[in-house]
Amino acid sequence: MCRFDPGSGYIYVGATHASPLQCYDMSEFQNITPKQISEYADAHTSDLPAILQELERETCLKSINPRMLSGKLQGQFLNLICRMMKPKNILEIGTFTGYSALSMAYGMPEKSHLYTIEVNPEQEEIIRKYIEKSGFSEQITLMINEAKNEIPKFENDFFDLIFLDADKVNYPLYYELLMPKLKKGGILIADNALWSGAVVNENTTDKDVIALKKFNDIVQNDPQTQNVLLPFRDGLMCAMKLN
Repeated sequence: MCRFDPGSGYIYVGATHASPLQCYDMSEFQNITPKQISEYADAHTSDLPAILQELERETCLKSINPRMLSGKLQGQFLNLICRMMKPKNILEIGTFTGYSALSMAYGMPEKSHLYTIEVNPEQEEIIRKYIEKSGFSEQITLMINEAKNEIPKFENDFFDLIFLDADKVNYPLYYELLMPKLKKGGILIADNALWSGAVVNENTTDKDVIALKKFNDIVQNDPQTQNVLLPFRDGLMCAMKLN
């Protein structure tokens, strides 16, 4: 299993510290939550199925950017949201290696269906591997394509839950495309809404940060939603469609 050590700036693979050559440099990543609080929260959060731990380890070993994986806290949060909402149809934008998709799948009703879109074809093998191993082949549809090309293919008012975790520069566009697809009372959850705290920088020239700030403002000023921005992990913007 891998873990992030804010002190050294590395992700360590295995139960003990590895040498820097066996680690992933994460020095540029700012953890919004203090380390001790993160560790306490993790220790007091129920474990997800063992196959997700296996997927997490393989992601850390093989991916050049393992920090993109949702992880236990966020995975369990998404799982609980699905258990509470009992969504019939779920859409995920940005599959990565499949951790968040499977976290939701383990919490959704038996007859529900999850559609997940991933732009990177290099991820397809590991995604399909774990969808099959987890037994959700009939309940999860994977699409390898640009999300902006796939989203319009769905009917309006089709999804009960949407999880957005894709390229940040296109968050405003995705919001415009996704909201008509969300049912009244449905919820959109967008990851990385705080971008390691960079959204409070008024002088930023970073394209991702500028797009995220625009996205957050769009959601905040949208009269058709009730929203809350959670300072959880890297920020989760949650918006319920009111009409």
